Amino acid sequence: MHRRQLIAALIIGCVLWLAAGRAGDTNSKTNKEQSMADPQAGQNGPMPPLNAEESYVIRDKGTERPFVGKYTDTVTPGIYVCRQCGAALYESTAKFRSECGWPSFDDEIPLAVKRQRDADGRRTEILCATCDGHLGHVFEGERLTDKNVRHCVNSLSIVLRPSTQPVQWAVFAGGCFWGVEHYFKSAPGVLTVESGYTGGTVASPTYQQVCTGTTGHAEAVRIGFDPGKTTYEQLAKLFFEIHDPTTLNRQGPDAGTQYRSAVFYRDAAQKQAVDKLVGQLKGLGYAVVTELAPAGPFYTAELYHQNYLALHPGRQDCHVRVARFEQPAR
Repeated sequence: MHRRQLIAALIIGCVLWLAAGRAGDTNSKTNKEQSMADPQAGQNGPMPPLNAEESYVIRDKGTERPFVGKYTDTVTPGIYVCRQCGAALYESTAKFRSECGWPSFDDEIPLAVKRQRDADGRRTEILCATCDGHLGHVFEGERLTDKNVRHCVNSLSIVLRPSTQPVQWAVFAGGCFWGVEHYFKSAPGVLTVESGYTGGTVASPTYQQVCTGTTGHAEAVRIGFDPGKTTYEQLAKLFFEIHDPTTLNRQGPDAGTQYRSAVFYRDAAQKQAVDKLVGQLKGLGYAVVTELAPAGPFYTAELYHQNYLALHPGRQDCHVRVARFEQPAR
């Protein structure tokens, strides 16, 4: 009888151990798999395929075990992006230690995180607004920070793109966002680039709506960068060289207000930097028509627009870099 009890206990223990592994146990095997396919290797390009544990959490809405996640206690500056699609989700400045066992954030990048009622009917699930990948859950009223919000996020759902200093942001519109995004993704110091829509009057516009030219939006890119490795002025200079700032509401074959040349500045320093560059270009004879406007809501474009040229290498880029600051206009 004692022997039978012992065998039964062993069987139950094995079943529980296997179940724990299925629930997202980031054991040494999983960590090895992650290191072999480190998403950092594809920084600013398409994200590599999910492994089994990541797929279970992100697509099947699973939960990794507490206190084992890669980013539970990480304090490195940078941007946390979606492991599935690469969209920027959280700045490291919003991360705090909650002792809950999972990475915790008290704020998200505006419009980057979507909320919906969880299948259990009690909690609020959070998802990447770009690809609907499962992130975790959000809780309010715990009074852990002044914002009184806790995004409880699975480490497997996110990837940290580290920065030497707190991240800064830039928003530029220069015609079709595919080409603009492509150039900025390879620029030094750039941590993340997303194609999207801004400058209009309609909330959460679709590509089809923006294409009508009636929403007021421009196709634009939002750039998160490391100010220790590049400057806003350097990025703005690149912007003026990869599109034609002298054509009104047109870039190459694309015509309409959605293709206008525009800079959406976040503060007086950014506006001053752009004014300086525009002055230099006008001094060289370029009739610059670039719009300068305060930054407003930025709506990330549909998933199929992100990393478009990288995913479609046969598609021709209509943007060509011209060293405008080194030669007068012809």
